Amino acid sequence: MNFSIIIPTFQNYPYLKLCVESIFKNSKYNHEIIIHLNGHDDKSMNLISENRIIFSQSDQNLGLCTGVNLASKKATKPYILYAHDDMYFLPDWDYHLEQEIKLINHNKFYLSLTQISYTGAVKGNIQHIQFDCGDKIENFNEKKLLDNYEKFQFNDLQGSHWAPHLIHKELWDKIGGFSEEFDPGFASDPDLNMKLWKEGVRIFKSVSKSRVYHFGSLTTRKNAKITRNNGKKTFLIKWGITIELFVKHYLRRGTVYKEPLIEPKKNMFYYFNLIESKIKYLIVKFFK
Repeated sequence: MNFSIIIPTFQNYPYLKLCVESIFKNSKYNHEIIIHLNGHDDKSMNLISENRIIFSQSDQNLGLCTGVNLASKKATKPYILYAHDDMYFLPDWDYHLEQEIKLINHNKFYLSLTQISYTGAVKGNIQHIQFDCGDKIENFNEKKLLDNYEKFQFNDLQGSHWAPHLIHKELWDKIGGFSEEFDPGFASDPDLNMKLWKEGVRIFKSVSKSRVYHFGSLTTRKNAKITRNNGKKTFLIKWGITIELFVKHYLRRGTVYKEPLIEPKKNMFYYFNLIESKIKYLIVKFFK
């Protein structure tokens, strides 16, 4: 089973190189890698040329959403997997996704890989495995990671909305990929999930055995000039509810995966959060 792996990058060559090498080294199958270069980067271009990698390019940093959408137009495989350039793919990550796809036996799904991150990146985040193998490439301990990554007992989780994520290309094309009003990219993932929800997708699952190591938002940590978009506000105006309500009551984020999702339970907690959402919406809409 082959995927089109889309990786946007912005002046992050050492991590991009490590990411690409991990895909070549630790994948069971041969995949189509497509890189979007935001701006000009000679080292990254050399990496692309040397490995005959498909790419798209923009003269300036267009942001994550636009970059991924441009790259996705070059995808030829039936599944699109979006990943960050500061991720290290662990052995047989793709085999475990393949097994999951076979079990589902239809194309209406959103699957995420399980992230392993250094403790500081995910403190208190129950959705990721916390294991410190370095917070940057200079102190990355690859051997420690490869010796230990399978030892962690972790559940498949409900309500995933994080990268790397995999969806069928037909579904990606139908919803139009990422919404570019969320550039440079903050809150683009829950917006994508909402579009999938509207299309009837009810499987939003993080696959425990399919794992990556994530250094954690390296592009924004390294590039102070990148301005964060107000993704929460954009989501609220677009959908009329908060991200918090959506991921809590619709996606049921972080709970153990048991079965496909159903419509949210309309209990007192739901209505309390709904009223809270509507108040926030009115404030944002009329008192900008």
